[in-house]
Amino acid sequence: MTVPALDELRSRITNLDSELLALLAERRALTNEVAETKISHQIPVRDIKREEQLLIRLIKHGQEKGLDAHYVTQVFHVIIEDSVLNQQTMLAERANPGSALPLNRVAFLGDRGSYSYLATQKYFSRRPGELLEIGCQSFSEIVQKVEHAEADYAVLPIENTTSGSINEVYDQLQHTELSIIGELTHPIRHALLVATSTSLDKIKTLYAHPQVFTQCSHFLAELGNVEVKTIDSTSSAMLKVSELQRDDVAAIGSEAGGNLYGLSAIRSNLANQKENHSRFIVVARQAVKVPLQVPAKTTLVMSTIQKPGSLVEALMVLKNNEINMTKLESRPMPGNPWEEMFYIDVEGNTADGPLQQAIEELKKITRYLKVLGCYPSEEISPTKVAAASALSE
Repeated sequence: MTVPALDELRSRITNLDSELLALLAERRALTNEVAETKISHQIPVRDIKREEQLLIRLIKHGQEKGLDAHYVTQVFHVIIEDSVLNQQTMLAERANPGSALPLNRVAFLGDRGSYSYLATQKYFSRRPGELLEIGCQSFSEIVQKVEHAEADYAVLPIENTTSGSINEVYDQLQHTELSIIGELTHPIRHALLVATSTSLDKIKTLYAHPQVFTQCSHFLAELGNVEVKTIDSTSSAMLKVSELQRDDVAAIGSEAGGNLYGLSAIRSNLANQKENHSRFIVVARQAVKVPLQVPAKTTLVMSTIQKPGSLVEALMVLKNNEINMTKLESRPMPGNPWEEMFYIDVEGNTADGPLQQAIEELKKITRYLKVLGCYPSEEISPTKVAAASALSE
């Protein structure tokens, strides 16, 4: 049964959606022109003060039209983030002529539907060229694909807000000549996925990657008598459940990934922390140049001299040069019992004076130091309004 009035309203909404898409495309084109100006005048990508003023004005304008501040803020956070990332990509392409490929061959963990697959899709959606996905069964295989020129890039998960650092990936970085050229943070939303119409109380066997089980340990504790089976990737877990077609088995993965295997979610938000994100790095055989207008990160690996206070001395070099450290991770050195390699992420560009100075000083006081990569930071912090009172003026 159709209701003419309802059909007319839906038709108007559909037309408005099309107009919105056209306007968003026009806005993005204009921000690309802005990027061209910034390239020629060496202007930083972000102007936080202008973004704050823009957001306050938009919130006030939205309130006049009956839209609440939260709704307007959420919409324009996404729009501003898209603008910043697109401009950063344009500047990076100009700084690395010849880097754009007609075909991007990318190795990642698992297959279609894995979290690494979704992260790969997200990162390369902003890059020119077609995408050829190369699913792998281990981190070592992923790295080898790029080292042997069977892939151009690799996407590797490096840390998660719930389960912490992924040590296997750090160990791979210790033994490769590949360079980190990019990063991205991707939301991880775990769901309980099934192939048939069933219920939670019927589930007897659960498939997932070990990292996923760690991130959902509280949920697993509530399940009781369920057999947990680890598997090499989230996509493999979903494929297994899809093939079994039984009402007593399930996988943990994303709803989007599950859809690719004909699975549906019977429970969502399974992670211990509801704000669950994974950070991924992108590696390649060649390093990239990061324009100074683009916020950059640099990853270093070093071993310190075996004496009291040597690590503190190294970290003081960063402090004295006003370099902000965002990550410090230690991993054992194979063949050297009780000795550690330290991985350090800092905010800064190796082409900029302060970080250059810090690296030179570190070389003098460490046994080993290597830059694993300098790359654009894609952690875009949301624009915040100057004061809540501004919204009610």
